[in-house]
Amino acid sequence: MADEIKITCLHDKHVALGALMSPFAGYDMPIQYNGIEIEHNAVRKNVGVFDVSHMGEVRITGPEAEKFVNYIFTNDIAGAEIGKVFYGMMLYPDGGTVDDLLVYKMGENDFFLVINAANIDKDVAWINEQAANFDVKVDHQSEYYSQLAVQGPEAEKTMGAVLNLDCTDLTFYTHKEVEYDGETIIVSRTGYTGEDGFEVYASAPVIMKMWDLLIAAGVQPCGLGCRDTLRFEAGLPLYGDELTPEISPIMATLGMFCKLDKEGGFIGRDACAQQKAEGSAKKLVGLELKDKAIPRHGYEVLDGENVVGYVTTGYRSISCEKSLAFALVDRAVGALGNELSIRIRKKVFPATVVKKRFYQPNYKK
Repeated sequence: MADEIKITCLHDKHVALGALMSPFAGYDMPIQYNGIEIEHNAVRKNVGVFDVSHMGEVRITGPEAEKFVNYIFTNDIAGAEIGKVFYGMMLYPDGGTVDDLLVYKMGENDFFLVINAANIDKDVAWINEQAANFDVKVDHQSEYYSQLAVQGPEAEKTMGAVLNLDCTDLTFYTHKEVEYDGETIIVSRTGYTGEDGFEVYASAPVIMKMWDLLIAAGVQPCGLGCRDTLRFEAGLPLYGDELTPEISPIMATLGMFCKLDKEGGFIGRDACAQQKAEGSAKKLVGLELKDKAIPRHGYEVLDGENVVGYVTTGYRSISCEKSLAFALVDRAVGALGNELSIRIRKKVFPATVVKKRFYQPNYKK
């Protein structure tokens, strides 16, 4: 029997707003409300709010929490200041990706991991398996936490004016805990859109209250449709497309988040080091089509007559007004400026290898 579809605490509010709902990562999620283009442009030019309550949360504490998290995570958190947030991956020993995630340093030997919704069960099992040899406590908190993302150039102002949350002290990739409606919530200056923005982790009642306040104030509700177009333009990967058990961070050109020389190493370190030294067989690149045809996930990429890879994500970019794609191709054909082509249905369209960051992000550093 198929797993029962889950819902977030905001499900009924999405339906009441007339959202187009669709299954995603085991949840019934809003894809769009007023249209992907309207929602995309609201985030680029003003402010939008996303329900991201489907994401997973794991708290890791105990005498060896820092040592343990540093061992399962590619980035280096050793000695970090409390309040810092880190992006990186958990890897299999062969360098393939278990998941990409955020790690929040909450206190000494106290870390909050935010994982992808589709991977929650797999990730928690993996973390628990690795934790067996460490003096740590793994607390799976996904059932407690719901999450909002408030994103766009007006996000900071909106957080203050509408939610009464002063976030002016937060710099990019930092967080703080604050008291709100009698509970401790987490607010971070993070996001997945290429714009300034914040993510809030709290209980369902608090998240529902915040959502209502934001919608009443005229903030544009945004679905997963524009979440994907926004992250794509900003060059941000999506697990399952640009990172998989078969696609390592080195192949995905995310080597900067793999600290190969950190003390104690990390699971998958040797495989990453080898790929970096020898050059991985495959490489993720950006492609720009000379036509308005839209490349989709799985479409073949050709070098002459030879299939050299496939599209991982593709769109007619809303902000750039071009047909663009990420593609995993043979490293030998992945140089900037190289001419390739994409097979879209029965036709072949020329494409040029370009930088993967199609849109210049506007983070508040």
